[in-house]
Amino acid sequence: MQNDSENNFVYSQGVTDFITISAEFCLFVEKAITFSPFDFLDKSRKILSLLYLKGSLLPKSDYVVNEDIETFVTEEDWSLVHDSIQKKLGSFDEYKDVQISETTNNPEIISLSIAEDIADIYQDIKNFISLVNMGTEDTMQDALGECHANFDEYWGQKAVNALKAIHTLLLNPDIENLSNIIDDSDPDERDTSEWFITQRQKDINNLN
Repeated sequence: MQNDSENNFVYSQGVTDFITISAEFCLFVEKAITFSPFDFLDKSRKILSLLYLKGSLLPKSDYVVNEDIETFVTEEDWSLVHDSIQKKLGSFDEYKDVQISETTNNPEIISLSIAEDIADIYQDIKNFISLVNMGTEDTMQDALGECHANFDEYWGQKAVNALKAIHTLLLNPDIENLSNIIDDSDPDERDTSEWFITQRQKDINNLN
């Protein structure tokens, strides 16, 4: 049985690396309010690059459990992440991109949001890492299968979009003065370390 576990791809180096960077990404996003706007963008560029790289290397997985996969991130959790980042970046949050219209099939310029991109990625990655921390091999394999599919169809593109926008912002010679441009001080800002989702994960870990 031990050899079976050792040979199981959920224990492979690629999966272990992705789990590690996923946990770091979630912690970083939940602590967004502690960074200056410039530091947040600089760290986002690095961790999103690693997350995309490790996500692209994930092995494909078949679902083991024939049931809906549990989710953990609520609409309130998503909003807290989105709003904290949007407030952090101010008017720098919005960026333009060109996409093909689904109705006319022609290229069109649309407005997108770094905060929305990162909140959407966080939702998928936090759900993934929460399932992994439940500890069973079947659940881990299902979580990997779901995350790999979402990478191909959804959050991989979100990461690329956000990286492109962040890269452009960081090329701005005035970007290091971003903290002086945006007043992001707010004594009522919430420390996300005690979010319900984080506390729930702690409870799960204590049971294992």
